[in-house]
Amino acid sequence: MLGLATLLARYGLSDDLPLRAEARSRSCGSVIAAGFALDDAGLIERIGMRVSACAIGQASATLLAQSAKGRAPDAVIAAGDALGAWLEGAGDLPDWPGIDALAPALPHPGRHGALLLPWKAAAQALCEAGEPR
Repeated sequence: MLGLATLLARYGLSDDLPLRAEARSRSCGSVIAAGFALDDAGLIERIGMRVSACAIGQASATLLAQSAKGRAPDAVIAAGDALGAWLEGAGDLPDWPGIDALAPALPHPGRHGALLLPWKAAAQALCEAGEPR
């Protein structure tokens, strides 16, 4: 997970990303701001994040950012929803590249909020694009 966390530097949050949101964890104090730009077809063209979170939150943010480009906003939102269901024991690990790296966090409920935080910020930002929630 630490290796993933270090890759997050590739996805800095810039001022020119029009779809933006911030998610904050009440339990651990982590904060993630996410920004997105869509192409003419409505697919994610660019993503940026500013993350103040533990290594698990950073790793989760990296996994989201690495594979979001070229996807429809609803695919990112659905992956976040599926991740939440998996953490609650109500579903399978989502079909998202590399997401199995987060499996060691499953038996640690205190880390689930940090793990979900980037996906929550992304869902909020992408809902600004008119995607249903």
